[in-house]
Amino acid sequence: MIKQKQDILTRHSGIILVAPFLIVFLSFIILPIIIAVFLSFTNFNSVEFPQFVGLGNYIRIFTSDLVFSKNILPNTILYAAIVGPGGYILSFIMAWLLSQLTKLPRTVMAILLYSPSMTAGVTVTTVWRALFSGDSAGYLNYILLQFGIIQEPVTWLQSETFLLPIMIVVALWSSMGIGFLSMLSGISNVNQELYEAAYLDGVHNRFQEVIYVTIPSIRPQMLFGAVMAIVQTFNSTGLGVQLSGSNPTPGYAGSLVVNHIDDYGFIRYEMGYAAALSVVLLIIIGLISSVAYKLFGDNDN
Repeated sequence: MIKQKQDILTRHSGIILVAPFLIVFLSFIILPIIIAVFLSFTNFNSVEFPQFVGLGNYIRIFTSDLVFSKNILPNTILYAAIVGPGGYILSFIMAWLLSQLTKLPRTVMAILLYSPSMTAGVTVTTVWRALFSGDSAGYLNYILLQFGIIQEPVTWLQSETFLLPIMIVVALWSSMGIGFLSMLSGISNVNQELYEAAYLDGVHNRFQEVIYVTIPSIRPQMLFGAVMAIVQTFNSTGLGVQLSGSNPTPGYAGSLVVNHIDDYGFIRYEMGYAAALSVVLLIIIGLISSVAYKLFGDNDN
């Protein structure tokens, strides 16, 4: 009997080991997605029982929600087009530059570059809001006033003109996240014999070395960094709100899709419409992630 139990455990050891992960994954990832998809077809205010409305919420998003079409979607596209590729390329460049250093300075610099992504919420409220404060005591206003560039303080974080560019700058500053560490680790562990072989085959400079050796050798890390950059970019929930101090942001100038979801879900309590917005966002992230996988995934299979 004991031997039979041991044989059963041996045959199902893989399932037993994976079971905790599967339970958590199904409970906190798959199930919420299924619930969100279901709620997206309903009118739900979080109090009354959901009322089925079919595709009404999705039709509303693309035909009736003028704020979404005029402000939210353009803001998100512009923000994602700059912060996503810009942060990703910047992460790779910094990872490559740090890989040229010895261990101690590389470790110190990596910690310094990675720390803003860990403390973004705190630093946004303490550093960037002080820098872009709308009174004459704000660092940027003070400097510009002293040099006579402006005649009166500019309310940077309440301006429909400047809020989104400031958000982009702050997002790029804090873009050295886990994807950056992944690429740094990959570059630092590339087999040096590959570089020697590449130079024998005709590689003549560092740029060609990066294109023909470094990037192909760290494709898994590049893929991981791309996916993390995509998710981080489209899930930038609190940046505009933290900078401006309100949701929606002034004139919706810095509001992104996630802020629109928070607005309808947790301020207006239109949970069904918020769920439809979240499904649209999920589809967008999935499509862009599939493009990243085609670029850096394993194409041999």
